[in-house]
Amino acid sequence: MNTESDKDRFLKEFGDDYGYPKAPKNIDEIRATEFKRLDGTVYLDHAGASLYSELQMEAILKDLTTNVYGNPHSQTDSSLATSNIVGEARQQVLNFCNASPWEYKCIFTSGATAALKLVGETFPWSSQSSFMYTMENHNSVLGIREYALSQGAAAIAVDIEEAAHDSGSTNPASSHKVLQHQMQRRSEARVVDEELIGDAYNLFAFPSECNFSGVRFNLDLVKVIKQDSERILEGSSYCKGCWMVLIDAAKGSATEPPDLSKYKADFVVISFYKLFGYPTGLGALIVRNEAAKLLKKTYFSGGTVAASIADIDFVKQREGAEELFEDGTLSFLSIASIHHGFKILNTLTISAISRHTASLATYVRSMLSSLTYENGDSICTLYGVPKSKLLCKEMGPIVSFNLTRPDGSWFGYREVEKLASLSGIQLRTGCFCNPGACAKYLRLSHGDLLSNIEAGHICWDDNDILHGKPTGAVRVSFGYMSTFEEARKFLNFIERSFVLSLSHSPLRTKYIHLPTEGFERAPSRYYLRSITVYPIKSCAGFKVDSWPLSSTGLLYDREWLLKSMSGEILTQKKIPEMCYISTLIDLNLGILFVESPRCKEKLQISLNSDLFMSARDGMDLHVDRSPERLPWTANSS
Repeated sequence: MNTESDKDRFLKEFGDDYGYPKAPKNIDEIRATEFKRLDGTVYLDHAGASLYSELQMEAILKDLTTNVYGNPHSQTDSSLATSNIVGEARQQVLNFCNASPWEYKCIFTSGATAALKLVGETFPWSSQSSFMYTMENHNSVLGIREYALSQGAAAIAVDIEEAAHDSGSTNPASSHKVLQHQMQRRSEARVVDEELIGDAYNLFAFPSECNFSGVRFNLDLVKVIKQDSERILEGSSYCKGCWMVLIDAAKGSATEPPDLSKYKADFVVISFYKLFGYPTGLGALIVRNEAAKLLKKTYFSGGTVAASIADIDFVKQREGAEELFEDGTLSFLSIASIHHGFKILNTLTISAISRHTASLATYVRSMLSSLTYENGDSICTLYGVPKSKLLCKEMGPIVSFNLTRPDGSWFGYREVEKLASLSGIQLRTGCFCNPGACAKYLRLSHGDLLSNIEAGHICWDDNDILHGKPTGAVRVSFGYMSTFEEARKFLNFIERSFVLSLSHSPLRTKYIHLPTEGFERAPSRYYLRSITVYPIKSCAGFKVDSWPLSSTGLLYDREWLLKSMSGEILTQKKIPEMCYISTLIDLNLGILFVESPRCKEKLQISLNSDLFMSARDGMDLHVDRSPERLPWTANSS
């Protein structure tokens, strides 16, 4: 009889990578002493925000209650102490990316998004410039496009993959090609090839790690763009001029920061709460000195000028990247705090953190991919698994996926998220502010995306399945303090909620095939106590002991929604008072009753009518059934 446990099997394969055997504390000791607040909680959203250590916060508190840090723009002893700690912090950030202080500067910003915005608004755009970016980019990177287009520049979205090439080639550009690109330009003027001169400045942006899929981009792209950009786009005229490269390392730096001694990117963006949880509201832009000289700063403020005169047009800006681009007083107490976060990373080492998190993600990815039905169809569709190591050397600590039923239809990602929450598991669903990667991996065409928007789909809503396709995915991500036990509890949740629940159905048992190893089969300890039906989205529901089902779930559940006079869909996030609107369905009478404390009479809606109109106590109601489950709208008048 095989008594080997799941963890024993895991350690047999990943024991050399899991945990921190060479650090002062191993992973179990770290969790027991520094993350006691996680007892009973499985936190799997480190791509959204990592967690701060309790000892880290104690060290920060001791630092701030022991030392006196004053405004660095003053001339006091306390301001000198602040200037010193800020200078040390800048050097720590540069060291983190192996960047020479003679070649790079560290500019502190209010976050990674502010760093990207700074590049966009100061870049020397012209009508001859191009902004090229990979499909897999965060919205904060896509926002740079607005600055480029407003100045008449071209914006080009590209999907880069490996090209067939001679394995003996030493040219990194021969390893890549553009599978597709979409060029945009707002200006009416057309720029012909002869007008594209060599001193036009272009910007190429890509993430070190895709926050949707976990794909890690090969940083050779920096060399490719700088040395042979015309070859990448097959001689396109939009590749002429001087190319500069921006790496969005906000996600990737937590496990693999870019090595700027090898890959001479011009701009690198970092977010500190992604690294060690605290502080939030602080990021950094690492900028190459030569690139900083080209940035065109317009606004000036306290701390960024050497001199100014109030009543005439005169200002003399400070020299040096940091002083010129850091508007106002720095968040110096937050900057003082990052020393304690870096201390954790340096103690464990980034290489060990990378191996540790990769072992968990690889294990989860492997177990999910092994779930199949009897006919060989996968239960789980994983996103981002690289086809080649030319573009992507390996995967980051992200697992992104969707689940399917035996008939091939999809489980909604919001359903997965809600059930996970009930099981004490915190994960993230949706497109993760990465629309290009979302469309690419979910195979959503422009027509699909526009159709979804017309159907009312926006970020963070509950429309997880539209026109038979998922609009987003489920994402779990691991951090330096994640454990095997958390990964195992997540897999047990998937098994219990989406695998065994199907196999218990007499109609579907024969279609289920579970992996022979890695899953514990335990009898369910969960029982259905009551059912709550919510006929109107974001309004109060009603409880029943039993209720009929439909092809979309509970009959009439979320069958209606409320809209404003302008057509905006209303939710409790926007109008919390909607929770006071109560509902009740009488199936025998075929009527939905709606009641509000602001209305004297109940509103009655016939469930069998295709159109119902009523006006009572200031409410103008329009009912119109549609196949998209948006049968009626209520407009307050």
